[in-house]
Amino acid sequence: MKLDNRHISSVIISGGGTGGHIFPAIAIANEIKTRNPEAKILFIGAIGKMEMTRVPDAGFDIVGLPIMGFQRKLTLSNFKLPFMLLISLLRARTLIKKFKPEIVIGVGGYASGPTLKMATWLRVPSVVQEQNSFPGKTNILLSKKVDLICTAYEGLENFFPKEKIKLTGNPVRKNLSNDMLSKKEALKIFELAENKKTILILGGSLGAKTLNDAMLEMIQKGVDNEVQYIWQCGKYYFEQLKSKVSEKENPSIKLLAFISRMDAAYASADVIVSRAGALSVSELCLVGKPVILVPSPNVSEDHQTKNAMSLVNADAALMVRDLDCANGLINNVNSLLADADLSGRLSRNILVWQDLMRPLISLTNQRIYYYNE
Repeated sequence: MKLDNRHISSVIISGGGTGGHIFPAIAIANEIKTRNPEAKILFIGAIGKMEMTRVPDAGFDIVGLPIMGFQRKLTLSNFKLPFMLLISLLRARTLIKKFKPEIVIGVGGYASGPTLKMATWLRVPSVVQEQNSFPGKTNILLSKKVDLICTAYEGLENFFPKEKIKLTGNPVRKNLSNDMLSKKEALKIFELAENKKTILILGGSLGAKTLNDAMLEMIQKGVDNEVQYIWQCGKYYFEQLKSKVSEKENPSIKLLAFISRMDAAYASADVIVSRAGALSVSELCLVGKPVILVPSPNVSEDHQTKNAMSLVNADAALMVRDLDCANGLINNVNSLLADADLSGRLSRNILVWQDLMRPLISLTNQRIYYYNE
């Protein structure tokens, strides 16, 4: 199979579950549309998962499969899994035959498995886009049959066939790689003051209990009047936190379940606190703001700590361990606010690290690969 850089006219993109899978998929779709506005794009996701709302919000069609993950504890859903998998495989086969894509791209997540399995079975050119330094089991299994594996990290030959790997970086949202909003414009969107320092707290698409607990503890101790917060807490925690964090009593705190205008959120921030997922780190390197990373301990092979340490070792970010978050987070935030030299150095180094190390980053002008016989 040889590489052909012509425009793609029809593509299926499959996967999701979390923002780390969904937003790279949307970035790929947007780039395809930029290159060929007439291109037909269909997303295939998992029924009930986040992609079923986020993808239509981005302007693309999506069809859901009844696929689910295996539960570690004994549950009724585990007995349903073989049947749901079979139904999903048949449904994916029907969709591919009807849509007739030139290429199928899998970005990870439950739906990606049956979709790419059927694509390879039907001999449709297929690509896996792997965001992380430690691949998920679905992508590892699929790698044996797909035509190309686009990675964000070097050194994945232990997981994937070396001859199929192409280092491309992670696709990111286009409004982060084009002209950013001014801070003044961004703060207006969130109805926040221009004369205060702004801290952006990002718990990931599903939210992060540790970060939420640290914020609650800080509020109980008293919020600095010179500081304001954009706090993305996650849909799961939003209603619970809304009852504890009154906007009337805490006008300097903007509590949000999800942030649709991430360009505005990044532009507003003087300091960013974030988990260290691959997509988050990719975006943070583009933004070039002082960052405190709090790696999630609930991920395979502790890959978020590895992501974070890549930046820490380059003096491009600070890191707080999850178990130290209650005290360590606020102390580090205060240090960055008080030390302009440290903040400036981290901002400069994270931009330099993006250019020199390049294990993660790819702007949306990265090539979209198309294979034909």
